[in-house]
Amino acid sequence: MDFTLTDDQLALRSSVEDFAKDRLAPGARERAHSREYPWDVARDLAKQGLLGITIPEEHGGQGGTLMDAVIAIQAVAASCPRSADVVQAGNFGAIRTFAEYATDAQRARYLPKLLAGEGLIALGMSEPEAGSAVTDLTTSARRDCAEYVLDGTKIFSTNSAEATVFLVYVRFGPGVGGIGSVLIERDTPGFTVGPPNNFMNGEQWCQLYFEDCRISEKNVLLGPGGFKKQISGFNVERIGNASRALAVGRYAYEEAKEYAKIRHQFGRPLCEFQGLQWMFAEMAVKLDAAQLLLYRAAAQADSGLPSAYETSVAKYAANTAGFEVANAALQAMGGIGYTEESLVEYCLRRTRGWMIAGGSIEILKNRIAESVFDRRFSQRG
Repeated sequence: MDFTLTDDQLALRSSVEDFAKDRLAPGARERAHSREYPWDVARDLAKQGLLGITIPEEHGGQGGTLMDAVIAIQAVAASCPRSADVVQAGNFGAIRTFAEYATDAQRARYLPKLLAGEGLIALGMSEPEAGSAVTDLTTSARRDCAEYVLDGTKIFSTNSAEATVFLVYVRFGPGVGGIGSVLIERDTPGFTVGPPNNFMNGEQWCQLYFEDCRISEKNVLLGPGGFKKQISGFNVERIGNASRALAVGRYAYEEAKEYAKIRHQFGRPLCEFQGLQWMFAEMAVKLDAAQLLLYRAAAQADSGLPSAYETSVAKYAANTAGFEVANAALQAMGGIGYTEESLVEYCLRRTRGWMIAGGSIEILKNRIAESVFDRRFSQRG
């Protein structure tokens, strides 16, 4: 399989790298430590055509490939890890599922602002008693004439502190077949966004409460039976997650590498010590191996449906490599790497979170094992 980038893809990468170095590299450290969503970055990325890359042109997107989106997110992260989150939000996860399954009226209502960097969509999926076992969710949507009445709670919703619209998994009826999703605007009566909570990486999330929350039937994205379509979107979500994890790990690697060239101890640069040389050699191999697995998953997804096996392998490899490389980079830089003067400590915290989000690495290993043995393994007792 040939993973060589095309001339167009090389030009895209070069263009995004130049933009990111000029516009995003300045202020990258301050941006990383701010709890506010970088709306100014979102608008600038939109002007560069870096939101909605894979969304068809007829829907307002760029009509590009998943590989294009991977290239963009990694090129941005190389200059500003925090800005890569904005590329993620504008191309993967909730926005991708929404664009795929929304009606024309729903797209017309929400996509223009989302793709202009003036709106933000968040996913409401996890619940206090339904994390990896997402089919145990209890947030209900009861039909009442031309409306649905929602009751329940969601947690760990990324970007919920700033989101303007929410894609929420709900239960219309019993069993997996009763699960679907709805769209809820922030100011909907009966819907309450709780106070912000902080993740270890500095991101914020809010608990979402639905109490006799009434929405129009026009707000249903996928009705009963829509769960499998929704969850298949996670194969694409994992590609975005893997791209960021790997890119942020590489950012830490590059910063530590430059530090090892100029930092002197015992009369010579750190890079002249064999122990450090082996450490960087191991980091380079981990990054390159995971990058190839990521390219394989993205290339195969562009050729048809994303493979659950290949996306699980890519996310597992990228999550592990990103975290281990960031951790080693911090160690190589010593005390300065442990301070907020460097973004390496931020990279470590960021990559650690992605080993949980979007399918934990343990769940991914379960999915990989099912492909290995060609059978389904139930995790229920």
